[in-house]
Amino acid sequence: MLMKILSLCIGGAAGTLSRYWLSGVAQRMVGGSFPLGTFTVNIVGCLLFGLVWGFFENRLLPGSEIRLLCLTGFMGAFTTFSTYMFETAELVKFGQVAMAMLNVVGQSVAGLVFVLLGIALGRLI
Repeated sequence: MLMKILSLCIGGAAGTLSRYWLSGVAQRMVGGSFPLGTFTVNIVGCLLFGLVWGFFENRLLPGSEIRLLCLTGFMGAFTTFSTYMFETAELVKFGQVAMAMLNVVGQSVAGLVFVLLGIALGRLI
């Protein structure tokens, strides 16, 4: 049980720091009210999740702690769906409905495409 907790903590810390860095860089690059930082993190997160899932899917690796560290710890902290929904609600609240819809549709469609791409790439490795 201690190894599972450590795996979650290490993965979660790495995911949180990675999310914070990437989101900040992306948002600073464009500025404005569109939440591109969160958009970027969610799309990259979809690709990474698909890649990791595709890689682990048919492989027997020692210990479930590796999957726990990568998928639950890192990816759970890296992807920020609740933030995405909050920022979309804020766009609607301030009358930027078109931007809110672009955010929802863009992340949903691109996320699906990149998860499928990640799974395909992970299977090739």
